[in-house]
Amino acid sequence: MGFVFLLLVLLLLFLISPISCLLNSDGLSLLALKSSITTDPTHSLKSWSESDETPCKWHGITCNNQNRVTQLDLPNKGFNGYIPSEIGALTSLQNLSLSFNNFTNIIPPHLFNATSLVSLDLSHNHLSGTIGNTIKTLSLLSHLDLSSNLLNGSLPDSLTQLPQISGTLNLSYNLFSGEVPASFGLFPVSVSLDLRHNNLSGKIPQVGSLLNQGPTAFSGNPNLCGFPLSTQCPEAAAAAGENPRIPLNQNQNPNPNSSSTGSEKPRGISATVPIISAISLLLGVFSISVWLLRRKCVSVEGKVGKQKCDVEEEKDDEEGQMGKFVVIDEGFSLELEDLLRASAYVVGKSRSGIVYKVVAGKLSGVTGVVVAVRRLSEGGGFWKFKEFISEVEMIGKIKHPNIVRLRAYYFASDEKLLVSDFISNGSLYSALHGGPSSSLMPLSWSVRLKIIQGSARGLAYIHECSPRKYVHGNIKSSKILLDEDLQPYISGFGLTRLISSTNKPSDSAVNNNLAQKVVISGSGSKSLSSPTSVYLAPEARLSSSKMSQKCDVYSFGVTVLETLTGRLPDFGPPENDDNGLESFVRRAFQEERPLSEIIDQALIHEVYAKKQVLAAFHIALSCTELDPEIRPRMRSVSESLDRIGSPH
Repeated sequence: MGFVFLLLVLLLLFLISPISCLLNSDGLSLLALKSSITTDPTHSLKSWSESDETPCKWHGITCNNQNRVTQLDLPNKGFNGYIPSEIGALTSLQNLSLSFNNFTNIIPPHLFNATSLVSLDLSHNHLSGTIGNTIKTLSLLSHLDLSSNLLNGSLPDSLTQLPQISGTLNLSYNLFSGEVPASFGLFPVSVSLDLRHNNLSGKIPQVGSLLNQGPTAFSGNPNLCGFPLSTQCPEAAAAAGENPRIPLNQNQNPNPNSSSTGSEKPRGISATVPIISAISLLLGVFSISVWLLRRKCVSVEGKVGKQKCDVEEEKDDEEGQMGKFVVIDEGFSLELEDLLRASAYVVGKSRSGIVYKVVAGKLSGVTGVVVAVRRLSEGGGFWKFKEFISEVEMIGKIKHPNIVRLRAYYFASDEKLLVSDFISNGSLYSALHGGPSSSLMPLSWSVRLKIIQGSARGLAYIHECSPRKYVHGNIKSSKILLDEDLQPYISGFGLTRLISSTNKPSDSAVNNNLAQKVVISGSGSKSLSSPTSVYLAPEARLSSSKMSQKCDVYSFGVTVLETLTGRLPDFGPPENDDNGLESFVRRAFQEERPLSEIIDQALIHEVYAKKQVLAAFHIALSCTELDPEIRPRMRSVSESLDRIGSPH
């Protein structure tokens, strides 16, 4: 009997085992997911059969040559259920997307055993609980999206131990609480961090890459404060002695008398008489004020010349108080809502304000538009609406292939934005001296010549495009931006006037790029507390002087010397007084020292260019003459540079 029973058992095993044993281990792990899903309205898992040898032909599955699962992609299928731990056994899985479903329960810690994961997207589900520390085992993960769930607890420091994270890190629309860890500043600048709409609180740490995130990354957390949010932390506001600002979108009634319409007091004759009397009095005062204002205007016109005095300027200022977004360029299709909802990243800071790289999504029929938005500092608050428009419209009229183009602007009483093209390859400063925003190889001579020639054309255009004798006022290598083809673009034109009510040269002298500060402080050269002062012409360093076009010529000459030598503008021994690089180069030519001791070492092997380099040096030295009357006009400088390398 025992023998017969054993035969029966073996027969049963023979009948049932082929079906389950045919499917490989990855397929069995996926069947665990199928079993955990209670509803499949789109029948996406109908093809998932245990009778197959591999799951490689199943819907949503991709395999490699060894029939191991590398991709599980089942978004927006209407699934209900939970994510089983068995998914962690897919050791070759690189991309997992189960977004836009209705998965509940926690994220199983064993999921992070799938250590080949490069991209993990579980967004838009109903997952709860915390993020386990074992997530740090995903050493190849570069993209993580857990947004729009019910995840809670604090933000785990273990996320900063993901060595390859470089793309999206989206934890928005969850229930995370507590402070933003300072360790989050360790994320690379390239990481698109999104912590919106949680219950986070406290001050945003001012460290590392957190300084490069725009306000979009932190919005929707009412208890968060500090840069880049406009909400000041209580201790900062108390130290400054400031009152909280009124939000721009708060309803404000411009009519001071309109509040009486909400009063519950009966309005009879006795109430009407004083109101009419008050209105009559106000009209009388207004009429007298207008008469006096007009008399003052006539008087001023007789003494100074024709000036525009218009009572309607007050109306313009009221319009400015409410906020106005103006598109200057007809081909610019973004609207204010596009910019407000877009992802923003800090790419530069200076006295003139903060510059954001803004990546706008699809709102106005435009997808993936990248622009630069400069948020002007509070120094520009003295501008009246009409005056500001006049200045910005002037900037917008400057259109040249080598000048950054202004596309739009926004004016409000406490917010002024300039929207321009985003130039993607950093600045000439970074290209010459390195820095976090530069990954360029050393520039060849032909590229350097192209950059200084294009920059000269752009600056010459600024000088001669209008009878008003425009001045840039802040020419330096960090203001010359480079695109993917290393074409130069002059940036910052008009900012000196927009952010300085005094127009003192010292104001423009301290406009410094954040990346420039980082590079200098981390280099072996001497510290530059105000490196841009070396770009200033000697006459511009006097507090009572006014910037002129010849000052721009001097600054451009220093920039050319910087480009030719590869040295910082303050290079040289202390006895070089305040002229830095200019004094060093001029003395080297007077002493007839070898060119190899002066030029950038990266150019030494380009012997064929020796005559061209020498010609460029002589042009730069003529630009940096101490006497402004001896310096050439920018048009002549541009023409001389264009002749370098030409056959004639």
